Amino acid sequence: MIGQKTITSFFSPVGKKRTFAEQNDTGEKESKGAKEAPVKKTKLESNKRALVSQSSPTRLAEIEAPYLRHAPDGIGESWRKGLSAEFGKPYFTQLMSFVSEERKQHTVYPPSHQVFTWTQMCLIQDVKVVILGQDPYHGPGQAHGLCFSVQKPVPPPPSLVNMFKELAADIEGFRHPGHGDLTGWARQGVLLLNAVLTVRAHQANSHKDKGWEKFTDSVVQWLSSNLDGLVFMLWGSYAQKKGAAIDRKRHHILETVHPSPLSAHRGFFGCRHFSKTNELLRKTGKKPIDWKAL
Repeated sequence: MIGQKTITSFFSPVGKKRTFAEQNDTGEKESKGAKEAPVKKTKLESNKRALVSQSSPTRLAEIEAPYLRHAPDGIGESWRKGLSAEFGKPYFTQLMSFVSEERKQHTVYPPSHQVFTWTQMCLIQDVKVVILGQDPYHGPGQAHGLCFSVQKPVPPPPSLVNMFKELAADIEGFRHPGHGDLTGWARQGVLLLNAVLTVRAHQANSHKDKGWEKFTDSVVQWLSSNLDGLVFMLWGSYAQKKGAAIDRKRHHILETVHPSPLSAHRGFFGCRHFSKTNELLRKTGKKPIDWKAL
């Protein structure tokens, strides 16, 4: 009640003697009791709503949780909330400064608005499958924020070509789509996450050990701790090491060699990970992935 009186005082004249009519009006209001209180409350709420309507969703989020101010642009809202603990940490601030300086001096891929494409495809709680990559493609027009994926009309790189070969052998009716854009998978809940999210043009691993690995480890940890029944596809020793902390009692792990031309013939071809993933999703009551939807 004290707070309510204080707020009300901003809307009432101060230091003015009340007339008899005003005193009489007050007495009538007091006799009405509960009838007047809601009116005052409504006025206050309308003023509050007016202020709220003038604020952007991002600004309102910052009012509710100030630490969200540290989140970079382009992160999907559900991911922004889920990963908010990371954004104010010193390593993340330093990482953002590093990437900003790199962009001033060099060409960096992917473009800034596509670094977090993987958070824009589906809600964090709707992830069903996780494919872990390592480093973004470092050629022009390739990287766009989804591991292994390239935008049209860029030709699919060799590892992705091998993925399509395995899909053709594993999934009935799958045909090479004629492009390398995997957005159709991402929208169904397939998280295509690289360990490092940016790279200097034509210099593979140039942004390695700058902080991205720590951030993407936190992504994997959040998924492992907060969701159930995910299928993690860990291809190659790097992905397997990154996925070592996944709770294997809560999630399914599929491991094999990397699909690159150097290793695909040593176990990637014939792994049947795509059909196995759908079998595991069905067993947990989840809708399988339509791998042909590209």
